[in-house]
Amino acid sequence: MHKYLIKNIAKRVGWYPVSKIGWVLTSIYTSSFFYIKGIEKNFFFYEKLLVVTSVGIIIVVMFVARRVKIQPFSEDKNSTKGFSLIELLIVISIIGILTSIVVPAFFSVKNKAYLSKAKAEFKSLELSLQFYVDDYGVYPNDANRNIPPGLEEYLAPGIWPDAAWPGSVFDWENWPSNQLTYEPKEQVYQISVRFCPIGGSISECNFPKEEWAEDFDVNSAVYYCIQGPCRSHASKPANHPGYCVNCQ
Repeated sequence: MHKYLIKNIAKRVGWYPVSKIGWVLTSIYTSSFFYIKGIEKNFFFYEKLLVVTSVGIIIVVMFVARRVKIQPFSEDKNSTKGFSLIELLIVISIIGILTSIVVPAFFSVKNKAYLSKAKAEFKSLELSLQFYVDDYGVYPNDANRNIPPGLEEYLAPGIWPDAAWPGSVFDWENWPSNQLTYEPKEQVYQISVRFCPIGGSISECNFPKEEWAEDFDVNSAVYYCIQGPCRSHASKPANHPGYCVNCQ
């Protein structure tokens, strides 16, 4: 009874009743678009080319099938109305292509917005530090996962020490030369953004979804250099994975 109703509805709306194998192929084909790298990462060129090539082949097959009056994967061989599975696949292909273009573009814009916000906050902290030094003659003491102590009165209202990226926090670094493990061992003043909890594992880190952060580890940071040979961490060399906002 249910099978009869489904076929009757399919005929009324003008869609071909697709065979079971047809629906299996449709499901596999649909999931393939989201399997390639995932929707939150940019597709590489060859992956985009693969999707476009697949669509091209489907379009060619559709026109050939129409020319010779073949309806691929249709259970109703005598039907002349509605859409065949091959036409459904074209719609799915278009959705897949749009997804591969629009979704990564959305996340790319979102990530750039995080970086832009971070740069603005770095500049605000730098300006506040200048006011602090003008008043006290020295930079503030080191602060572990926090903004410099005593800097609140110079800063604009905000959610400090939270930084721009979700799960990130500012870290004021005042490293004397004797705290640095690797050369050059000179006094360092910098404002860092940390993405991992103290003593936590890398699985607990919330790194930016950017190419320059792909090799980040628990000691990596995005940092704004105020003075000295700045780096991601006092225990690491200057070339340790990290991102300096104003070093170039």
